[in-house]
Amino acid sequence: MIRPVEEQDLEHCVQVIVDSFLTVAKELGLTAQNASRFTAFATTRERLAARLDQGWPLFLWEEEGKPVGFYSLALPPGSRDCELNNLAVLPAYRHRGLGGRLLAHSVEIARQKGRNRMCLGIVEENCRVRAWYEAAGFVHTGVKKFDFFPFTCGYMEKRLG
Repeated sequence: MIRPVEEQDLEHCVQVIVDSFLTVAKELGLTAQNASRFTAFATTRERLAARLDQGWPLFLWEEEGKPVGFYSLALPPGSRDCELNNLAVLPAYRHRGLGGRLLAHSVEIARQKGRNRMCLGIVEENCRVRAWYEAAGFVHTGVKKFDFFPFTCGYMEKRLG
């Protein structure tokens, strides 16, 4: 079941995000020392609470009462775009379609909010994730290298209208 996040859910959301993104960190040799701003190391309850306070839609997937997936949408005021953030599924629950259902849900929510384009960032070196988003209709739009990351950031977008 996908449902909106409430204040009391934030600790569970942090854990889902961290545990999910740690698999990428391990694959790519990322640590809190060499990539402190990477999602697995930078997500906190306070950050998610701030997003909730700003009116970002945050959603949690639960199975049998256990939080197993998450995503959030940034909705810049005055824009018809949105940004998908932290789509995450716990490793033990992957390859069962949950990520695809979370993604479809995020697209529906974005449309309901009047957005016509969804953007997102990925670790460019993570070819599996890029291919997964491309299969869902996202187009790769560019890359950027930041000094504070030992990887390249890739950017993708999808027209919603």
